[in-house]
Amino acid sequence: MLYFYSMRSLYCLLLILCCNLLYAQPKTDTLLQNILETNNDSLFQQALTHPNTYRLQIIYTQINRDKNNKPHFTNYYFNVDTNLYYYPASTVKLPLAALSLEKLHELNKKGINKYTSMQFDSAYPRQVIEYNDSTSQTGLPSIAQFIRKAFLISDNDAYNRMYQLVGQQAINRRLHEKGYKSTRIVRQFMGFTDEENRHTNPIKFIDAKGNVVYDQPMRYNTDSMYYPNTIPVGKAYYNRNDSLINAPMDFSKQNTIPLEDLQQMLQSVLFPSSVPARQRFDLTKADYQLMRQYLSQYPSETPYPKYDTAEYYDSYVKFFFTNETHQVPKDVRVFNKVGWAYGFLTDASYVVDFTHKVEFMLTATIYANSDDTLNDDKYEFETVGRTFLYQLGQTIYSYELQRNRQYTPNLSEFKMQYEHRDPNDTRPSIKNADN
Repeated sequence: MLYFYSMRSLYCLLLILCCNLLYAQPKTDTLLQNILETNNDSLFQQALTHPNTYRLQIIYTQINRDKNNKPHFTNYYFNVDTNLYYYPASTVKLPLAALSLEKLHELNKKGINKYTSMQFDSAYPRQVIEYNDSTSQTGLPSIAQFIRKAFLISDNDAYNRMYQLVGQQAINRRLHEKGYKSTRIVRQFMGFTDEENRHTNPIKFIDAKGNVVYDQPMRYNTDSMYYPNTIPVGKAYYNRNDSLINAPMDFSKQNTIPLEDLQQMLQSVLFPSSVPARQRFDLTKADYQLMRQYLSQYPSETPYPKYDTAEYYDSYVKFFFTNETHQVPKDVRVFNKVGWAYGFLTDASYVVDFTHKVEFMLTATIYANSDDTLNDDKYEFETVGRTFLYQLGQTIYSYELQRNRQYTPNLSEFKMQYEHRDPNDTRPSIKNADN
């Protein structure tokens, strides 16, 4: 009997080890690999040949419509591995925008919506007051304006304010309830400590007459947050005192969104009925339209904020279509969210070509830091990161242009009504934003 239990225990242990090994294997599909091999660009092939050096992960999502125009999604992977960490940077602004709109639904009975003016007070060390927003038409902050700025050029203050509205505790609880259990959003972009990030500013909502309609006190996250023991990246880094530390930088307490979660979040915003009900954000039709509009609108089309279009050109946050012309093809719209920091560049996109009736999703991340030292301001964002992502985007786009479809998609739901900037507007343009 003892022998039997010992053998059974050994079998169970071996089974667990095998499952763990299988789980740890990066996912790569032959179809995507074959598509990528058609691009002979030397830099592109170098990254594909050394995916772990570049921490490269790619998800290509093929979309096929049925006779009723219902989309069906198939993901193809290249080196996708939950255990291969990438820093999500500003891609966290996508779920924060959706969660902020969800939060406003709870306050709707008080007459609050995404256009209601807000005031941010301070009740804890290093918190920053904000009563005005010179980039908005009203001169006052609102969630709608934060979403515009977060999506148009990836503004950091906009993200911080949405984080403060929802709060660290609710952010993570809600995302985990939706099934994104490996996603962790715990930091504002303000250099705060762990404890400072647990506290969020007191917030007031103000009506058109200046009356306070809702007063949200400072929130504190009492939940115990799970952090891995360590997530080492690089071989060295400069700390806050500009001292070189000859050891990997630990990202275990930084924000985390596995690439598959990021792809699914974007899909859930653009195609909510295509994901399980629990994964959807609680948004109205108007909310979805707002997010779609600003995920795809260009700075040159936007009067508030009035961004300098030489600095913030049309393809500024469209990595799969950023080349020397800085223009996206006129019949193409890209609904996406990007992020770049610490040498990582990431883009989650839904691409639509209205002329050729083409649509697909593409999500990818790459690490462009050849000296493997962080915080030294020597990242190859342009020469490696953007260059690779442009080559990737054009490779998949070219494939999609020639791919046969049984049913031609009707893409009219993604034709947005965009804003227009008055050419006679003499207000100064914004040339330097914290993004």
